[in-house]
Amino acid sequence: MPAATRLPSPSIFARVPLADALREEITSSERLYDGRVLGLRRDTVRLPDGRTAQREVVEHPGSVVILALEAGGMIPFVRQWRVPAKRALLELPAGTLDAGEGPQIAAARELEEEVGLRPGRLERLHRFWISPGWAMEYMHGYLARDCTRVPPRPDEDELLLVERYTLEESMQLVREGEVEDAKSLLMLYALALSAVDSRGVRIIQDYRGD
Repeated sequence: MPAATRLPSPSIFARVPLADALREEITSSERLYDGRVLGLRRDTVRLPDGRTAQREVVEHPGSVVILALEAGGMIPFVRQWRVPAKRALLELPAGTLDAGEGPQIAAARELEEEVGLRPGRLERLHRFWISPGWAMEYMHGYLARDCTRVPPRPDEDELLLVERYTLEESMQLVREGEVEDAKSLLMLYALALSAVDSRGVRIIQDYRGD
């Protein structure tokens, strides 16, 4: 079993910025695979203490996920088959950035393609790394409002079932474990958190006994 990497001593953290104390420098890269969307490379890195290690990195152009609020408070989801999960998952509409495409443009395009909605307003709700230990995918999450119904235009190889639920029903699906997709969970949690505002601070203080 390889020895665990030892971090610099606390005295080093006191003298240099934290990011510099943890920085790994790429000294060489080896390409392993180039696919339609993804690439795979193996990086050799120099650790802060001078040793070397290897990191396998999945290259990805970035992606978007959209939580749309329709009239009556309905939220559209898509149910689609996911080969790694070996079953159909309930997810918010999402997709990969096209070459040279900005995330807000991509969000409007994906929402229209997958569920047939054209947003009047797109507000950034959240953004996050999908799995930074091995993947470069960075996801931009948007809240869509004032949506207009248009014909959906899914990709030729996409088979989607569109389902709509209220926010209350959506959170019940989360509690029941029906929503297992991480990006969808994060967006629903982010929306719930934004609705709490300062009251959430009071709840945390009460829980701690402050």
